[in-house]
Order: sequence, then C-alpha cells, then structure tokens
Amino acid sequence: MPVQLAASSCMSEPENRIRSLVRPTVLEMEAYHVQPSSGLVKLDAMENPYPLPDALRQSWLEAIGRCDLNRYPDASATALAATVRRINGVPESCGLFFGNGSDELIQIILTAVAVPGATVLAPEPGFVMYSQVARSLGLEFVGVPLLPESFALDRQAMLATLKQRRPSVVFLAYPNNPTGNLFAEDDMLSILEAAPGLVVIDEAYAPFAEATFMDRVGEYPHLLLMRTISKLGLAGLRLGYLVGHPLWVEQFNKVRLPYNINTLTQLTAELALSSYSVFDEQSRKIRKDRQRLFESLAGMGGVSPFESRANFILFRVDGKPATRVFEDLKKAGVLIKSMGDAEGPLKGCLRVTVGKAAENEKFFRELSRIVSG
Repeated sequence: MPVQLAASSCMSEPENRIRSLVRPTVLEMEAYHVQPSSGLVKLDAMENPYPLPDALRQSWLEAIGRCDLNRYPDASATALAATVRRINGVPESCGLFFGNGSDELIQIILTAVAVPGATVLAPEPGFVMYSQVARSLGLEFVGVPLLPESFALDRQAMLATLKQRRPSVVFLAYPNNPTGNLFAEDDMLSILEAAPGLVVIDEAYAPFAEATFMDRVGEYPHLLLMRTISKLGLAGLRLGYLVGHPLWVEQFNKVRLPYNINTLTQLTAELALSSYSVFDEQSRKIRKDRQRLFESLAGMGGVSPFESRANFILFRVDGKPATRVFEDLKKAGVLIKSMGDAEGPLKGCLRVTVGKAAENEKFFRELSRIVSG
C-alpha cells in the first residue's frame, strides 16, 4: 500500500518535507512488490528455469576473470551490439539502444517525450510498468480494456481513443502480459497506421511466441521494437534493447545515463548470446512443457486456463477465491502470481510460469489437491 502521511499539526519533520516536495501522484502510488521466494518452487516471475550449462559457465568465469573492472564500460556496448544485431536479424537501417532491462527502456522513452500534457496509452490488463513509469513521470496514462474473455484488442475502442487522446506513446505487448495471448496482426497494424505518436511493440517473450514485428521496424519511422534477454534465460543481467529509427535512438541517448550497461553485463551477454543455440533449445523445451501444462490444467475441474504464447499460463479458478488458492499453494511450497479477487477481467485469475518438469508436476499436484478441496 502507498505511504499514508497523516495531515495533522504534529506531523513529523520528515513527513512534512516529503509532503511538500514529492509530487502528489508519487505519494499515491504503490511500489512494485516482489514476493519473497526463499525455499519455494519459484514460478512467479516468468524466468527461464534452466541455468547455464557447465561448459558455458566455465568459459564465462574465465572471461570475467580477465575484465578490467578499474575502467568504465564501453558506453556504446559495441561488441554486444554486433552480436545482438546478428542473432536477432536487426535491420541494418535501424538503430540499436540498450537499457538496464526493459524497465529502463520504458523510462527512457517516456522521459524523452514527457512534454506537458503528454499521454501514454496501452491496452489493459497489460504490463504494469507502462502505467507505473508514466505516472511516476507525471504523464497521463490511459488504459483501453481488452475484449472480455478472449483478451483480444478492442480495435474500435483503441482507434477511437487514439483519435480522441492523441497519445505520445502507445505500448503493445506481443504477446501480452499477464494474459499470454498474441494480439491479431491486423489489429496491431491498424493501430500502427493510425497512431499519431510512437508505437512501442514489446516483444519480451519473443523466444516463446514464434512471431515478431522485427522485419517491419524499418517500414515505420514511428515504430520501436523492445526486447529483453531476461526471459531468454539471463534475467540476472538486467539487459534490454530497443530497435528503431536512428533519429529516435539519438534522442534517447540524450536522456540515457552514461555507462548504464556495466562491463560484466556486456561481457556475459555477448558470451552467452554467441552460444544462442543453448537458449534456443531451452526455449523449445519450455514451449513443449507449456503445452503439456496447459492441457493438464484444461482437464482439471474448477480451473480454466487461457492459451499462451509466452512462458507462463494465466488461469481462472472457480469455487474458491484466487487469493486463497495462491496462499494455499505458497504454504505447499509453490510460489506463483496472484491477480487478486477484485472485480475486473482478471478476477479469480492466477498466473504460473512454466518451470522444469518436476516443478510443473509439483505445482499441478498441489493445485489439484487445493482446488478439489
């Protein structure tokens, strides 16, 4: 919950100073909460459950031992950029920009366009950081509800809001988080054609989606494609990248803090991505296990899973509050994500990351026991 500052004559000096200096919007916000996971089967954060293979880990240990940590990192991440371009087929005409995870990329984009009265738009439910960062920067955030149950884009509502509000930035997650579905390509293109400002397509789950807009980035000067290596299997590095017109990259570099990608991150990411086949094989396994887990959930009474093109599955439980199911799973040693029991499209929903086979089995076994009563 946000910090509540009592409005009274005996308010402490720090509270007085906070109230006088911090923007009201920030005072009303809640910090992003991360659940403690020690001792639990961790299926809450869409992480790749597989560690680096021993041979790759040994190469990494040898490489970091040669790092000159007394020197600042390469501000342009030149070697890493070349590897990312090669692995991901980044168009030669496009600029490439790195951030400390997707979160920093979102912050940099919105900082650059934060003129008075600017508006940010995204479908809802969606990735919480779009609204969180927008509001923290004093921008107005407008959420357009997805169609109920299918969680598809409401094309007409999106186009009407684009025309009325003329947002500076539109975020479209592809596939969407937390629903896991891919929006229809025709809907995406209609929004892209109509948008008066930037359109950011967030492909955080590209390794599992088997669909991308990478080949279209060069066609639209106002299209930015955002990706992260976190879901691929390197969440601890906190590295994201943005592909778009070089003139946009030039503007973003003006508000990027210098040396934002440290030496160890650059070296580790370059080394790991040079062995991309390792992560590609892990992604294929996760996709297969996702299908098995979906089919198992679909056959469980009292549970309704939604089709996913990410490395997680959203599902709804019937007959018991989702928050209670979440707590019962946690007591059984399994941590997933609760969407809460408040009214709305995600009422009664929970989200589980696809883990290793044994982790998926434990989750399914405990969920079946809890749901069956």
